[in-house]
Amino acid sequence: MELASVLEGFSRRDWKTDPSGTLRFAIVGAGDWARTQALPGIQSAPHCELSVIVTGDKSRAQQHINGSEQYEFIDYQEYDSGKATELYDAVYVSTPNGTHLEHVRTAAVHGKAVLCEKPLEATVDRAEELVNVCSQQDVPLMVAYRMHTNPSVRRARTLLQEGIIGTPVQVVGNFTVDLLDTFPNPDQWRLNSDLVGPGTTLTDIGVYLINTTRFLLDASPSKVTAWGKSPNEAFDDLPDERTSFMIKFDDGVQGSFIASQNAYSDSQLKIIGTEGSLNFEPAFQMETDLTVERGGASAAFDSEWVNEMTEEFAYFADHVLSGTALYADGEHGLVDMYVVDALYEAIESGDPILVDSRKLA
Repeated sequence: MELASVLEGFSRRDWKTDPSGTLRFAIVGAGDWARTQALPGIQSAPHCELSVIVTGDKSRAQQHINGSEQYEFIDYQEYDSGKATELYDAVYVSTPNGTHLEHVRTAAVHGKAVLCEKPLEATVDRAEELVNVCSQQDVPLMVAYRMHTNPSVRRARTLLQEGIIGTPVQVVGNFTVDLLDTFPNPDQWRLNSDLVGPGTTLTDIGVYLINTTRFLLDASPSKVTAWGKSPNEAFDDLPDERTSFMIKFDDGVQGSFIASQNAYSDSQLKIIGTEGSLNFEPAFQMETDLTVERGGASAAFDSEWVNEMTEEFAYFADHVLSGTALYADGEHGLVDMYVVDALYEAIESGDPILVDSRKLA
């Protein structure tokens, strides 16, 4: 096998259904990620149009968004009451984790398709309610795992299915960021357990390690163990400023991971098989380089950079407009909630924890 040729014939958007029409979006939450990543992602995605921005401070949001005059700005009370529903078809929820449920419920009641940032919510119970309300209102729900639409990740998933590295055996990954360097104020939602969840690192960035591995292997976690430490004062109320964790998957693959919200920014994900390895480095920070090794040879696939947010919105709009099932849906997102919940239980107890198989069904 000539490794350099394995990407030949691969379509960047292998998921396309080529529908007609445009999906008009309301962004719910006008924080840094929404302004700097989601907004330009929608603007550059096919079949997408941004029409409404929901924010707690309309005047401040207008000052921080270029070309604000082209959008309708409404506050959360107006959003709840149904103002401007005629201007949008779908919502992108980009507020703190612990507020997702209320905003998704509003969208569902108004019959709007939902793209909700990961993780689904701050707690398992609220995440389950979020999924149920979308099901009851019969509205499409997708969890915003941007890695799923990254062309390198999608190609790697196909290569794994084709046996490029033999049988996968182990996964090793790391994702570390310097949260306080990016957002210096310690009084922020990612350090507030009511808004972020039972911890910060696993819920905010550790979920990338968990979910991307699940996506690549098409496997479910069955047993976990984890350790956490929070020596920095800003993380006093949370157990996982630094964390290391291990996951046993239902197909026998074992994963070892480290993550931190207070370290040098770095990321990698490596899958080792019986006949080779597949490596992403960097992996999760809006840039993903893929290298495959097999039989003493290696090939690096430095494909043209693509905006993962553009790909995510393009995928969502394509599938909603064509009526095609979305992946990852709410049930998929709930699995990560159960895994993260088990990991925090493992940190607290110091014991390995079985992930409830009934919840993973």
